Amino acid sequence: MDKEFKRTLVTCALPYANGPVHIGHLAGAYIPGDIYVRYLRLRGEDVVFVCGSDEHGVPITIKAREQGVTPQDIVDRYHKVMKDAFAGLGINFDIYSRTTSKVHEANASEFFRKLYDEGKFITKSSMQYYDTEAKTFLADRYIEGTCPKCGNPHAYGDQCEKCGSTLSPEELIDPHSRLGGGAIEKRETTHWYLPLDRYEPWLRDWILEQHKEWKGNVYGQCKSWLDNGLQPRAVSRDLDWGVPVPVEGAEGKVLYVWFDAPIGYISNTKELLPESWEKWWKSEDTRLVHFIGKDNIVFHCIVFPSMMKAYGDYVLPDNVPSNEFLNLEGDKISTSRNWAVWVDEYEKQFPGEEDVLRYVLCANAPETKDNDFTWKDFQQRNNSELVAIFGNFVNRAVVLTQKYFGGVVPENLKPEAIDAETLASIVPCREALEKDIETYHFREALKEAMNIARIGNKYISDAEPWKVAKTDMDRAASILYTCLQICADLAVAFEPFTPFAAARLREMLRVGIDAGEDYRSGEGAPTENFFTSLEGKAVHTRRSGSPLEENGLPVLRWSDLGSTEILAPGHVLGEATLLFRKIEDAEIDAQIARLAAIKAQNEAAAKEREAAEAAKKIEPQKSEVTFEDFGRMDIRTATVLAAERVPKTDKLLKLTIDTGIDERTIVSGIAEFYSPEEMVGKQIVILSNLSPRTIRGIESRGMILMAKQGDGKMRFVTPQEPLVPGAVVG
Repeated sequence: MDKEFKRTLVTCALPYANGPVHIGHLAGAYIPGDIYVRYLRLRGEDVVFVCGSDEHGVPITIKAREQGVTPQDIVDRYHKVMKDAFAGLGINFDIYSRTTSKVHEANASEFFRKLYDEGKFITKSSMQYYDTEAKTFLADRYIEGTCPKCGNPHAYGDQCEKCGSTLSPEELIDPHSRLGGGAIEKRETTHWYLPLDRYEPWLRDWILEQHKEWKGNVYGQCKSWLDNGLQPRAVSRDLDWGVPVPVEGAEGKVLYVWFDAPIGYISNTKELLPESWEKWWKSEDTRLVHFIGKDNIVFHCIVFPSMMKAYGDYVLPDNVPSNEFLNLEGDKISTSRNWAVWVDEYEKQFPGEEDVLRYVLCANAPETKDNDFTWKDFQQRNNSELVAIFGNFVNRAVVLTQKYFGGVVPENLKPEAIDAETLASIVPCREALEKDIETYHFREALKEAMNIARIGNKYISDAEPWKVAKTDMDRAASILYTCLQICADLAVAFEPFTPFAAARLREMLRVGIDAGEDYRSGEGAPTENFFTSLEGKAVHTRRSGSPLEENGLPVLRWSDLGSTEILAPGHVLGEATLLFRKIEDAEIDAQIARLAAIKAQNEAAAKEREAAEAAKKIEPQKSEVTFEDFGRMDIRTATVLAAERVPKTDKLLKLTIDTGIDERTIVSGIAEFYSPEEMVGKQIVILSNLSPRTIRGIESRGMILMAKQGDGKMRFVTPQEPLVPGAVVG
């Protein structure tokens, strides 16, 4: 943090309210954002943490149409699901609002109107696809066709989800409407555009020269876009769901979701702080940090800053930390294929294990490249790290203190050099923690927090207070005194990463935590999300003295991490409880089995789709024949009198048929489609004057006429109503 700021405004990308939150979302933006905010508050910084549901856009209208409900029904349902899921994982936004709020509609309208009145937009007419049956222009996501790059017949007008390619509707092969598969055509429509090309010189300087400290994936993607040259981007759309364009002559047009959604950060702050929101958005003393996934880099680094620059007096992001994508069990997370770990389901299946998911997603975060979540790794990290290292050390320290000293922090009666050396080794961990978090390397920061637990584990194992207590209780007192100081360090260090476990640890130690000043009052009142309630009393915070005390209980803060003495002798501890539990194989096997079932369903569905597509393929027309050629063919009806399988074959049936002329035998390769029992009595059409052939020793006289689809399925060509055997077709 080179520049000194008075306050920090942190946002996380607004998730689409068309489905629940999955682990890819968490790993990409929300857990990193929460870790950062919790750290800043522990440092005593003034922070506001803003997010909300993105409730406009085509994906929402598509889901509403599919389910036969209104878009408002969809966003109401998923806004609550997402808000509850975030809260359940301890992601403590100061506000989680929505872009369908009245505050946002007014704010987004005002933002557009100011740029419109100042001539910041350009107007362009273009030819866009129009659904002639639904009588509406089609957004890119409403257009489906074959991907020109991988052949996927279900690519969208903006992206192929199979190969990941970015597309335009014009690139699709055989494009058609997703509204009903009806005919589409191009018609002229007029929209307003933000001329990004006008801001390109400024963006090149602001990003490429002034923000070289941004993460490599963010900086590189921005540079690529700038090097390819920016083009004007539409800010309005022909839709009936969204914020209406607030100018005359714009009936049936709404603000394009990419323009509408980021303004939501401002709207949500206004809703939270109606009297003081401007100091968070218009003061140069405010640091703005956006936490996003890599699919949002361009919008937050190029498009939204250009909007802010055009508006004139908003702060620009100081940093835009972005992670790559998280895969699941070696496969890309896909909401359409249900290939995901859904947060709301996880919270029901693993109640009380919220921190385990937070820990694993941070430890395995896709910070520099796409990474993979597996259930076996989830189990291993919980059992071998959280349980065996962090939880094990704390449990041993507190239980032994209860056993030998009645649950009271003992006097440091017989210190040795190793005690001071051990406590001193935590200071470099704190320094590395600070550097890593402040440069958005949360995975490395988590390793440093766990290193403190490793230090504690090694110390208590080497010191062996359970043995020392048999002969030297004074020395045992010093060992456990030292262990308890490390426990207090862990209560601080793990607060950003595993807040539920940190709270349980503070309950055991009977301490509170300094949450920082309340952004609403500015008078040093605590932020409710960071209270610890002990014995029915709220632990309040102060800034003077160390360690802090209130209601006779010490209160921890970040600066205490690595201190020589955090818990004073005589301090009474609470009851010992397990911070984490071992996760059993059966629980993991159930999750793996669930995914295997989903994979099997997806594969079966894919085969069905492939078969359906293959069935639509039509064989090309054969070369022309003359009428005389056709006239020589004797095609007539026949009735099957008897049928049996040809021995030692899988496909052949021997049929005895009545042609009206005679009874004869035909051998046909239809056994995979029809059984002998199904054939008896069936009326068929045959080519009766085909030269005889001997097949498996049986003379076959004639050929059955059948229709064959592209997927290989064969069916008889039969008369629409029964005819006598021998009726001539022609």
